[in-house]
This record gives sequence, structure tokens and C-alpha cells, in this order.
Amino acid sequence: MSPKHSVSQDGAGRILAAAILLFGEHGVRGTTLKAVAAEANVSQALIVHHYGTKEGLRAACDEYVADAIRERKEETLAAEPQLDPLMALRHLEHGRPLLRYLIRTLTEGGSHASELIDGMVDDAEHYMAQGERDGVIKSSEAPRDRAALLVIWSMGALALHEHVERLLGVDFLAADAPPESLQRYLRPAIELFMHGLMEENSFDSLAGFLGDTEAPDATKTNHDDKK
Repeated sequence: MSPKHSVSQDGAGRILAAAILLFGEHGVRGTTLKAVAAEANVSQALIVHHYGTKEGLRAACDEYVADAIRERKEETLAAEPQLDPLMALRHLEHGRPLLRYLIRTLTEGGSHASELIDGMVDDAEHYMAQGERDGVIKSSEAPRDRAALLVIWSMGALALHEHVERLLGVDFLAADAPPESLQRYLRPAIELFMHGLMEENSFDSLAGFLGDTEAPDATKTNHDDKK
């Protein structure tokens, strides 16, 4: 991991690393604080001291994973234009436990999963806006919706990682997998991003219909919902 996101070796850091590992393997509901304490070689009392409850520990794990993705994306956006958050995690030294944690979060669902995904959409919208300014990404009439769709596609591939491996021979969770091992996943993805899917004029009627329909402002809707 980068220096900022190398988990510290103090008690709080060891607890966080242990929780990410065990939550990813067994889920939050399937992991006890006793098990986290044993994995981190600390007392349960120390977990309560630093994080309060298991829910507080889970929230800290969510924040850590989101920050790790965000930092990696900010470091690589200019040098390696890409839109896939899980690709960013693979570059991290301890990315595999973080990916497993994300998989569990996606499959278990709940409000905390929604908050984590919402944060990724916020970040993706920011990355693409920066990409537009840098001249590597086309502008969009619905930038928020586009960001949401790309995150959904990416997280969907992660949730279905077993089928990605079965159909494409790409293992997102493989330790120390070389970049070329992702070729069968990345080649069609890049082809779609760069060239699109349909021939010109194929969707003229649908495009016309969509152009006449005013898309809702997701950002405004989110703000209104919070009032």
C-alpha cells in the first residue's frame, strides 16, 4: 500500500487489518469481536476502546477501503487513465483482502453498502470530470448517471468474480497476478470505452427519444431527499 494506507502496526491498526480480513472472509454478521481480537492479538477491550462496537469497527473498515481506492485513483489518474475502482485496488500491496471485503459488503447489502457505493460514485464523477479537463474522457449530458453506471458495472463484475474467472479466466483475487493476466477482461472493456458497441445511426430513434426526455438531476434529488 502507499504510505498513507499501509495499516499501522499499533493496536488500532492491527485491529483494522484483522477486521478487514475476517469481515471479507466470513462477513460482518459471521465475525465476532472475539475472533477479530484473536486475529489481531489484542484484547476485546482494546477494540471497544478504539472503535466502540462492531458496527463502529465496520464503519472504520468502510472508510479505510474507500480512502484507499480514492488515494490510489488520485495517484494514477494522470498516468493511467482508467475508470475501474477494483483495478485500482489490485495495485495495492494488500489489495486482495480489500477486494474480498468489498465483495462481502456488496453481497450482504444494507445501508453501509449504499453509503460505500455512493462514495465511489462521487469519486468516479470527480475522476471523470478531471479526465474531461485533461482531454482523455468525453463530456456527458448526464455525468452523475454515467458515473453511477460505471461503478455499478465495476462492482457487478467484482460481485460476480467467480463467473469472471470461469468465463474469462481472470481472477480478481489472485495474489501477485501480472497485469497481462487481466487481458481478457481489459481488452473488451477498453474496446467498449474507446470505440463503443453499436454502429453509427443504429440507435437514432432511441437516442431521439432519450433526447426528448429530461433526465432527473440525481444530485438535486439526493439533496431533496435529505431535507
